[in-house]
Amino acid sequence: MGRKVFVIGVGMTKFEKPGSRDWDYPDMAKEAGTKALEDAGIEYSQIEQAAVGYCYGDSTAGERAIYTLGHTGIPIYNVNNNCSTGSTALFMAKQFIEGGLADCTMALGFEKMEKGSLGVKFTDRVNPLDIHAKIMIEERGFEKAPPAAQFFGNAGREHMEKYGTTPEHFAKIGWKNHKHSVNNPYSQFQDEYSLDDIKNAPMIFAPLTKLQCCPTSDGSGAAVLASEDFIRKHGLEAKAIEIAGMALTTDFESSFGKSAIKLIGSDMTKAAVEKVYEQSGCGAEDVDVVELHDCFSANELITYEALGLCEEGKAGEFIDSGANTYGGKVVVNPSGGLISKGHPLGATGLAQCAELNWQLRGEADKRQVDDVKVALQHNLGLGGAAVVTLYRRAELA
Repeated sequence: MGRKVFVIGVGMTKFEKPGSRDWDYPDMAKEAGTKALEDAGIEYSQIEQAAVGYCYGDSTAGERAIYTLGHTGIPIYNVNNNCSTGSTALFMAKQFIEGGLADCTMALGFEKMEKGSLGVKFTDRVNPLDIHAKIMIEERGFEKAPPAAQFFGNAGREHMEKYGTTPEHFAKIGWKNHKHSVNNPYSQFQDEYSLDDIKNAPMIFAPLTKLQCCPTSDGSGAAVLASEDFIRKHGLEAKAIEIAGMALTTDFESSFGKSAIKLIGSDMTKAAVEKVYEQSGCGAEDVDVVELHDCFSANELITYEALGLCEEGKAGEFIDSGANTYGGKVVVNPSGGLISKGHPLGATGLAQCAELNWQLRGEADKRQVDDVKVALQHNLGLGGAAVVTLYRRAELA
């Protein structure tokens, strides 16, 4: 491990239905980036390097986006890592400081998306998910449904087969996350639904109904990171939240076996969180609040176990006991998660970062979890990459 790294400012836009607002990706980036700089109390000229994430856009969209904040000649890196893009940008920005290459960096992510399910953009070359898809089809077949829903829905089906989980357990996750989002002004949806509403919504791919699937979204998020020296030099101790552990993992051989659960990255998540717990000296029992990658309710359920929040096979009991919400063991996705807050791919990881920093600072308003000391973030992309991050209150006074 190198130098300690701290988040000193975060910002995000409201996540919106694609095409519902008259803006483009530079507008989104300017709003999120400006908020993060203002939150940190610094100028863009103090940023030494920047990592900018997006999945849909031409080559130097990262520069075009961040140029809305200034033109200072710094290194700007364009990052694309599927749905974990935002956290990958954050991982890079952290490493620049950790490795002694910079004292103040920015991670910024955005996405301007099309309506409807994700499709293939390049049909004249190998699809990056071709091996994943081949295994899924061999083991589970292929139905007339969005491919992403099939990947994660099949993992949910495997969990039901192995552990007796029921469709209601997945529905309860959708119900919880929509309920949480009512208190989040940044959320694409802020509607509360009954459990019956969740269960009776149109079926996308059993057991996943529409209200258990994340929507496509437009939006942006940003974070400013700094070294301890920078923080002390500029008197920013009160703002600082320590990144106490962070790991990025990619697929293992085990991802490509016969398990639908492993195919969607559970072993990547397990390996990443083990590294993070080791780096931070914390364990799952210390975590107060989690923002995790609930692209579908099935993934949230499986991730409880992968992160060590409950024992393997016990996620159904964990849900039934109310352990995953306010008043329970740990509050998961107080923002509403991807299911209700929305999922602009490049921005998601940075929106998770923003939420957890607000929670640790006690600035989450009606979403605030009591006495947060340790926060955990999980961001996943098929193809694949998992990024897990642990934040805690800094001791710099």
